[in-house]
Amino acid sequence: MEAVEDIVIVGAGIAGLTTALGLHRLGIRSLVLESSDGLRTMGFSLTTWTNAWRALDAVGIGEPLRRQYSQLFGTQTASTESGLSTVERQFDAPGTQRGHEIRCVQRRTLLETLANELPSSTIRYSSRVVSIEESGYLKLVHLSDGSILKAKVLIGCDGVHSAVAKWLGFKKPSFAGRSAIRGCVYYEQGHNFEPKPFRYFGEGVRSGVIPCNDKSIYWFFTFSSSSQNEEMEESPAKMKQFVLGKLGKIPDNMRAAIEKTEPDDFILSPLRFRPPWEILLGNISKNNVCVAGDAFHPMTPDIGQGGCAALEDGIVLARCLGEALRDKQGMSSEEEYKRIEMGLKSYAKERRWRAFELISTAYMVGYIQQSNGKVLNFLRERVLASFLARLRLKMASYDCGKLRAS
Repeated sequence: MEAVEDIVIVGAGIAGLTTALGLHRLGIRSLVLESSDGLRTMGFSLTTWTNAWRALDAVGIGEPLRRQYSQLFGTQTASTESGLSTVERQFDAPGTQRGHEIRCVQRRTLLETLANELPSSTIRYSSRVVSIEESGYLKLVHLSDGSILKAKVLIGCDGVHSAVAKWLGFKKPSFAGRSAIRGCVYYEQGHNFEPKPFRYFGEGVRSGVIPCNDKSIYWFFTFSSSSQNEEMEESPAKMKQFVLGKLGKIPDNMRAAIEKTEPDDFILSPLRFRPPWEILLGNISKNNVCVAGDAFHPMTPDIGQGGCAALEDGIVLARCLGEALRDKQGMSSEEEYKRIEMGLKSYAKERRWRAFELISTAYMVGYIQQSNGKVLNFLRERVLASFLARLRLKMASYDCGKLRAS
């Protein structure tokens, strides 16, 4: 069985659904293939910085999300060795125009909000891509159930193990040598955390807690990996014991949040990234194929920009394709193919240096924050703490623009 689709997006994650919704807002239909039988909600929550809210507003879902999640009005970092604060920064007064807008949004809610705005036939679940072939101006997308889709445009948003990225020539993402344990906690009567992220560094680990709203808390803990990971992977109890034993001098309410976390609300995952030089030298797009999100630029979570960058990708990609496919009636297949190719090249050009900068910055920040040498510890706490806080805000100041080019 073969079917022809104008645009096939592989992966119903943040990048895939944002791209699909952006195209939908422009009146362009797409088909999203998701390998699992439902939306992938692994990861619990993500920090949505100012740049992410610009993208969410561009596809028209910013306001419903704002109503569900508290705005954060500052950030605080502290040493786990001394327990003393190394930097505390207040953001500007409330309002997206005058200062930074930062919230912690639950991944499930974000994906459901994106999906609910799409026509019901847009997402096809249990559709795993097994191979990709060329056929003239089309790409043949072979699925695990034996069906074949013919795509005029193929977009890979299928994560760090992307089949589309592999077809474009990208290598598997590199292991950063670190892993993360994450969790979320629900307080029926409400929690007592201030509305700002709290981060703690020292002794080779990095941890933090971020309020989502008045009743939900998201926390994270990153550490250098070892053979102990395999033992913990299937045991939330061992994860909890490991984290609690490594936290150092942190406030009692953060320790209590981890102790309160239910076994099903722990997740352990290795941290992976694409080396920045591969971003500069690799094929982000080729003919009528491209990648976005983690398939394009997997990065370590140290500046909280992975999900934000995926939202940016979706807006830029939808805009570039919208321009390419505008007024296509009466266009020959060859002309349409060339316009698609140019549209994807424009997307790649716009996103290449942004992705390079984000990956490089995240890796550098993670290295500085999690290193355990005496000299670097001194520099991190006395000299670099304020610089790193400013760097986060600089990365968050980016504007991906609107869906329609002005």
